[in-house]
Amino acid sequence: MKEDKLIEVDSSKITNGRGGKKNPPPIVKRRLFSWIFAENLKFQILLAVIVLIMVVVNVIPLELQKRIINETIRLQKFDLLVRYCIIYLVAILGASAIKFLVNFLQAYIGQKTLSRMRRELYSHILTLPMGFFRKTQPGTVISSLVTEIAAAGDAAGTIFAETITSFLTLIAFSAYLISLNPILALVSMAIYPFVLLVVPQLQKRVNTANKMRVDTTRLISNRINESINGIHEIHSNSAFGIENERFGVIVDNLMKIRIRWNLFKYSVKVTNNLINKLSPFLIFLLGGYFVMNGKLELGSLVAFLSAQEKISDPWKELIANYQLYQDASVRYERTMRLFDIKKDHISIPAGRSPLSLTSAVTVNNLTYVTEDGIRLLNDVSFSLHPGEQMALVGFSGSGKSTLAQCIGQLYPYTSGEVKIDGREISELTKADMAANIGFVSQDPFIFSGSFEENILYACEAMVANAKERADFEAEKKGDEKEVARIPDREDIIAILHQTGLFVDVLRFGLNTVLDPLTNEDLMGHLVSVRKKFHNEFSDALGDIVEFFDERRYLIHSTILSNITFGTPEMDRFKNDRLLDNDYFLNFLDEADLARPLMTMGADMSRQIVDILSMMPPDEILFEESPIPHNRLDDYQQLVEQLKTKKIHDLSSKERLMLLDPALGFIPGKHKVIGFPKILEDLILEGRALFKKKIQEDYPGAFHFYDLERYIDSQSILNNIFFGRSKTHLPKDAERIHKSVVRLLVEEELLETILEIGYQFQVGDKGDNLSGGQKQKLAIARVLLKEPAILILDEATSALDNTSQAKIQQLLENSWKGKSTIISVVHRLDTIKNYDRIAVLKSGEIIEMGTYDDLIRNKGVFYELAFGQS
Repeated sequence: MKEDKLIEVDSSKITNGRGGKKNPPPIVKRRLFSWIFAENLKFQILLAVIVLIMVVVNVIPLELQKRIINETIRLQKFDLLVRYCIIYLVAILGASAIKFLVNFLQAYIGQKTLSRMRRELYSHILTLPMGFFRKTQPGTVISSLVTEIAAAGDAAGTIFAETITSFLTLIAFSAYLISLNPILALVSMAIYPFVLLVVPQLQKRVNTANKMRVDTTRLISNRINESINGIHEIHSNSAFGIENERFGVIVDNLMKIRIRWNLFKYSVKVTNNLINKLSPFLIFLLGGYFVMNGKLELGSLVAFLSAQEKISDPWKELIANYQLYQDASVRYERTMRLFDIKKDHISIPAGRSPLSLTSAVTVNNLTYVTEDGIRLLNDVSFSLHPGEQMALVGFSGSGKSTLAQCIGQLYPYTSGEVKIDGREISELTKADMAANIGFVSQDPFIFSGSFEENILYACEAMVANAKERADFEAEKKGDEKEVARIPDREDIIAILHQTGLFVDVLRFGLNTVLDPLTNEDLMGHLVSVRKKFHNEFSDALGDIVEFFDERRYLIHSTILSNITFGTPEMDRFKNDRLLDNDYFLNFLDEADLARPLMTMGADMSRQIVDILSMMPPDEILFEESPIPHNRLDDYQQLVEQLKTKKIHDLSSKERLMLLDPALGFIPGKHKVIGFPKILEDLILEGRALFKKKIQEDYPGAFHFYDLERYIDSQSILNNIFFGRSKTHLPKDAERIHKSVVRLLVEEELLETILEIGYQFQVGDKGDNLSGGQKQKLAIARVLLKEPAILILDEATSALDNTSQAKIQQLLENSWKGKSTIISVVHRLDTIKNYDRIAVLKSGEIIEMGTYDDLIRNKGVFYELAFGQS
């Protein structure tokens, strides 16, 4: 049918159907020259006019030189001298201003063109076949988009204006020279044709070396990219020498190529400069003879020499522009040739919206052979009715993932057919497939950015694909056209619950540190929640939580934390720096805390050394000790010193060693030594003194714990919790979390915290997420767009048993009959309720049936299941 006709669409500018506007050729087919006037015609015409004015203005100072010498100086007319000098000054100032305007317009055109080049090339690269990306290193793509194409953009902006400037200047100055003396003019310009013969020959050699330089530079980018991606292997094998040698070979080769390239480039410059130096020689000789014999005025000779000197500048610029264009052309053509790959599938349908298909899938005689001749799939056939669920199982390398990717249009199969709703997928666009299929891989890619941006990625892409056609139809009919929508918050929350991500997103929000400038009202509300939390749960959670109270000593916090009782805002007062902080050490003396703490540190060191010195260096044994096992030897030596010395006889370094474990002592955790009540009272007094003193001396250095104030530097959860956990057991943490969530629901703040959690930055490639969170996010991302067909390629392999069972239950209950599911699985106990199971071996389906049927038959599937059990 006509409406189903597919036309290749330039993804950078979709105009099909709009008044029959013809699309430009794809970027990889365009020549560099075509960019010079592409969407820049008005600016280039304006540049030409401005350049013409600038050339005329540049000639004026030459004429004035002649007149000043021949008229004002010879005739002794001072007023005329002043007038000519003012005109001269105005001319050079005007020329400078015009040159600045020309440079600005050139830069604007160049950067605008470069920006469009990059957008169109990037858009083209994204649509290239998956096979291209398997063979091409990311470094090559990055180098092409960032470095190589930059010269082409600059050339597009400067070549036209620079060329006409140089050409018109050359013509104008040549005409002026002829007007001064035709014979001298012809002699001075007679050498330039020789340059036109020599320079192109040298430039060919420059271009050849430049092509080699571009290709070798890509190799370096690829080598660096591969080394960074494989840095774990390099470190684990200590393969630094191998990698250095490989990299060195390429770098040395590039050095030789660049030397040759620069040699030929300089040859062009030297040749041009030599020619330009010969002209003055002839003018001095012949012009001097003319002046001596009264055939030429002295002022005319001076003007001629100035004009001749200036005529060499546009000539040099013409040669330089020629080199610039040749260099840019080589880079541009090399880049475009790299990406001039035929697409497997069209990106966006022309003349219609993406199709909405039923979920029937038919695969007939499907065969996939790699470029190397390896047969990964061989004559695979099956069919699925809408809503059926099929599992693909088999040993590694059996073709399960390849089959899934062929059905998902990620691999172009060699022969056979795959049909969705009776339509061959090779004839469907990428947008058609995306509108009907959701694909989740074993190692899903998570984009840098927020959690929300990632979970909505598939839906936003589908909406974008549909919007262009909908906008056109609305424009055509004069009304609004409904398109696919972005899921609302209720839809997202439902998916988060179903996939087990709700708790994760809530934790992201609770662990967020708020910006006090934009969240003042929320902070005030959270302080109210904190009070309510303490009032309601101080008894219920008293066995596992020690709430902050300025009047009480916190036995589950360090002595240091009890003294400062707040969070440091200045780096110099961070906990790990306080033993090097003279202000804090002086405070301990002033508060009469230094001596008792050092005495306590000495007693503690003796007991720990006595008890643990003969024990193996096991972290578990040292959990109740404030001295870590890696410092036990140091404290053994210190204890030996204490046998013969008093504390005041120790060095300052040794006294600090005694303070360190004492300040880190936690009575509720470190049971190796008792905690005297008198020291507890002394620390509480010191707490009040420290707060008063530091607020006077360093206002804002600490944010002290106050039930009435929000702690800016702490997370939302810590602000509500406002205390210390007495245990680290998961069940206790869950009790606290549930209590906090209950309060958030009561205070109608749960959705607000979730909104904050949505903005959690997942990091580069999702590095801030666990493997399981990445897979759950990828599954949720796909389920949100409610695809007719869902393809899962071991999509739950990183999940724990509970999470995996939850996802499987979701698919079996909520999506049964709603979407056709094709799932590559490894754990066979999760597919007992699938409608069909296909067992693959060496790229062929050797068994197919239900779980019970295949177990009864005791074939390959039975062996797989028995082997797993």
